[in-house]
Order: sequence, then structure tokens, then C-alpha cells
Amino acid sequence: MDLNIRRYKLSDAEAVGRLIADTFRRFNLSYATPVEQGKLLGPFRHADSSDSEHRAAIAAAIDAPWVLVAEDSAGELCGVLRGRPGRLHSLFVDAAHQRRGIGRRMMDVFEQEVRRAGDDRITLQSTLFAVPFYETLGYKRSTGIRSGPCFDGANFRYQPMKKLL
Repeated sequence: MDLNIRRYKLSDAEAVGRLIADTFRRFNLSYATPVEQGKLLGPFRHADSSDSEHRAAIAAAIDAPWVLVAEDSAGELCGVLRGRPGRLHSLFVDAAHQRRGIGRRMMDVFEQEVRRAGDDRITLQSTLFAVPFYETLGYKRSTGIRSGPCFDGANFRYQPMKKLL
């Protein structure tokens, strides 16, 4: 698959917001009621809105020191990774593009950037759905499953993980 991994631009916010909302809802929130889903999605629950305040809140939620996007050969955004040196905040790959190596390639780029920044480890809070993916990349569970706040005060279960580079 032809894939372009590049730095995020503010003009990507609408597509990235939809990708995050759709992917998070589909793979991680099936247990939650619609009201709970809204709280867990935070500003991303408004990913289809054209309201300028909603768009600004989504862009603010995407913001991180490092944000990478993956584009397929048609120029469609199919993945987003947010992080900083030593810490992965989130990784989402569009459902139609999963199991094609996109997440792995984005993590390879991220790990190279972390090494260049002088860090020798990466920590993350994996969704329970994504634990097997991270384990195939060499990440180890660092504690038991935890529960902590997501958006709007709603608690979300996650698995802390880490990898020494």
C-alpha cells in the first residue's frame, strides 16, 4: 500500500476529528450508552458538526507536541498518531485501513523520532482493544488494567504499557 506519513496540519483537523471519533466509538465504546459515549468522546462527539466552536475544540484536543497523519494513495487520511518524546498519547487507524501495516509504520516513525529526541523508552495507555497490537510491537504491560478520566469526567479502562528502545 502506498502510504505517506507526514506532520499534521491544522487543515487536517476535520478529517482527523472524524477518524478519531469513528474509530474510538467503533472499537472501544460499544459497551457504553449513547450519553456515556458522548462523555468519553468529549469534543470528538461533535466531529460531524460545522459549528466553529466545535471545530476549535476538536483542533485543541488533537494538539500535541508531535502529531503524525497517514495518507493513503488517494490522499485520504487513514491514520493519526499523537505523542511527545517518550510518551504515546494515541494512535488511530481508520477501520477500513486496519491490518495493512499502517499503525506499525506510524509507530516505527514515532519510535525513530523518540530515539532522535534522546529518549530510550515509550510509555502509553492502551485501550483494551489495542493491547494485542502493541504487544506485537514489543510493548509490555507495566501494571494491571486501570481506570481513569477521559473527557468530561467519564472514566475509561486502559492498560498501561511501555517499551525500552
